[in-house]
Amino acid sequence: MSQFIDTSPRNFGDKHEDGTPILNRYSTVLTNGYDYPGAQAMLYAEGIKNKEDMVKKPQVGIASVWWEGNPCNSHLLELGNKVKAAVDKQGFIGWQFNTIGVSDAVTQGNEGMRFSLQSREIIADSIETVTVAQHHDANISIPGCDKNMPGCVMAMLRHNRPSIMIYGGSIQPGKSKLTGGDLSISSCFESAGALMYGKINEETMDDIVRHACPGPGGCGGMYTANTMASGLEVMGLTLPGSSSFPAGSPAKFRECENAAEAIRVCLEKDIKPRDLVTKESLENALVLTAALGGSTNSVLHFLAISHTADLNLTIDDFQRVADKTPILANIKPFGKYMMNDLYEIGGIPSVCKFLISAGLLNGTLMTVTGKTLEQNVANAPTLEPTQDIIRPLSDPIQPKGPIRILYGSLAPGGAVAKITGKEGETFTGKARVFDREEQLIHAFTQGDVKPTENTVLVIRYEGPAGGPGMPEQLKSSALLIGANLKNVALITDGRYSGASHGFIVGHITPEAQRGGPIAIVKDGDVITIDAVNNKLDLHLSDQEIAQRLSEWKQPPLRVNRGTLGKYCRLVGDASHGAVTDLF
Repeated sequence: MSQFIDTSPRNFGDKHEDGTPILNRYSTVLTNGYDYPGAQAMLYAEGIKNKEDMVKKPQVGIASVWWEGNPCNSHLLELGNKVKAAVDKQGFIGWQFNTIGVSDAVTQGNEGMRFSLQSREIIADSIETVTVAQHHDANISIPGCDKNMPGCVMAMLRHNRPSIMIYGGSIQPGKSKLTGGDLSISSCFESAGALMYGKINEETMDDIVRHACPGPGGCGGMYTANTMASGLEVMGLTLPGSSSFPAGSPAKFRECENAAEAIRVCLEKDIKPRDLVTKESLENALVLTAALGGSTNSVLHFLAISHTADLNLTIDDFQRVADKTPILANIKPFGKYMMNDLYEIGGIPSVCKFLISAGLLNGTLMTVTGKTLEQNVANAPTLEPTQDIIRPLSDPIQPKGPIRILYGSLAPGGAVAKITGKEGETFTGKARVFDREEQLIHAFTQGDVKPTENTVLVIRYEGPAGGPGMPEQLKSSALLIGANLKNVALITDGRYSGASHGFIVGHITPEAQRGGPIAIVKDGDVITIDAVNNKLDLHLSDQEIAQRLSEWKQPPLRVNRGTLGKYCRLVGDASHGAVTDLF
């Protein structure tokens, strides 16, 4: 069923009286005739100069997720200004507006993180609201941080008007003054674990924190922001190179100018988001995500995008694609390089060119340029065999993609792991249970996590409803890496950052708040994570599990009012994208 409001636009192909094509198919409802004189008066007040411009010029909404306080987003207003100037040069009318964001790094490990995932829904709601209410004919969205990209695309799919996304770009790597090595945001969290366990001193810690983020842009590894930007580029929703152009680079500024030309193409050819977001283009996104070793958050976001587009992507599709797609990218969090390094050898267009020639990507699909994906990347540099960032198919980092969809007695509705192989592929240990992440963090700070045998740390009541907000567990997972605790695994009904790595499992469904088996795990229970057979099992009999579940009592929701109160009542489970409109 369609999820957007039809405001009765003019038909594609209709012409003005002078024979020129009608490109202002939606705004013409307001601007032609005198049914809405108040609307026209307001638009004149905002700068429309004359009757001809009012009647004929398309109105393009330019939605940036700009706000200060986060380097991923703080430069997006500047990009929006460049887009507006380019849109005006096309003879269109550009209206800038913005929406909210949440910094995943600022909120990591604290109560603010509960607002992160639900910001995706607010971003989608707000861009849809302005676009449809103001009768915009097209939209150009400019996101930066993790939840921004899927939020913008979900809005596009709801209003389904010609649209383009411009990713804000990646941050430059930081440089340690003490060691000279490259730094990223994950360096800070992993170093905190090293500090707790005496592996570094405070001087080194201060150096890392001070120099990890040298300027604007999204986190520079193949974390969630770059994973989603890359996937959406291969789906045809951005201009070629958008996901790998560095923030603040001349290439990013040129992209802003070129986006205005592309939105004209989309208006003239009536290319809309639902024409581009198809089961085939989602398949392309999943292949690229697997090859790049992308974030587990991509599972949530691509499922949500599929749901919004009325498609039927499932978590099992991620496993199917991972099984046939090798990891080729030697990029952080578990590799050596950053997105800026990939940009230097051709960026995502060169990767797409390579994967198309290898038969892993479908290059025939249409994009916002009016050309196919293969046509878009035809002139991209060919990856040199001497470079070490993208491995050849004959020598992959791992023969299968890192994302594993696990089922079993502990996750009857599914769970998501990111297994690169260097941690091993199976793990069995005794449970140590925490009902919130902060309980585990407190145990770390007290030096109370010193396992002498294989241990599975269990963090529960952190799911979409129970958290609420399904907070990321980067702080916990990074502490394990920084402390070099090799005989410890971590599982949760919450989720992880794209920067997380190690033997970790998230998205356990059903979540504890809704009576999943994770709610009845006790300290000392034996748990097996098996990434070979894709199993997550609690070593209890069916009878014992049923008995414990019958004795379990659902705790009250932690939040009853405000945006989180609404969210935890509406949100669906992680295996269906944690969307709020599963009706």
